[in-house]
Amino acid sequence: MDKRALLLGSAFLFLAVALGAFGAHGLKAHVSPEGLSQWRTAVEYQFYHGLGLLLLAGMANRLTAPAVRVIRLSFSLGILLFSGSIYLLATRDVSGLQGLASVLGPITPLGGLCFMVAWATLFITAWRRADDR
Repeated sequence: MDKRALLLGSAFLFLAVALGAFGAHGLKAHVSPEGLSQWRTAVEYQFYHGLGLLLLAGMANRLTAPAVRVIRLSFSLGILLFSGSIYLLATRDVSGLQGLASVLGPITPLGGLCFMVAWATLFITAWRRADDR
């Protein structure tokens, strides 16, 4: 088991639940329906990839150590960049970050790319391990 992936996954999932509740109850009166939709997207992707970290924690002994590190880092960076930038974009009007939209917008796809790197690394590593049998 990869303890770091377990800790990161559980922390990101805890935060996803808290941020989801905050979005549903605390932001409703302050953010547009579009902003709430964006917030939900950020929560969903944080949830999916937090679960990906838990999956990684449980199967780490079947993967190579370098692959586990790449996947763990890629999922974590993906959550921070993808979901984090969307949280900030969704609340930019109430947080006073309107001027950062042009900076935050391009960060979101970088987070998506990190997610893709993690899943591709998992696929390739699993493929190679299956060939070893």
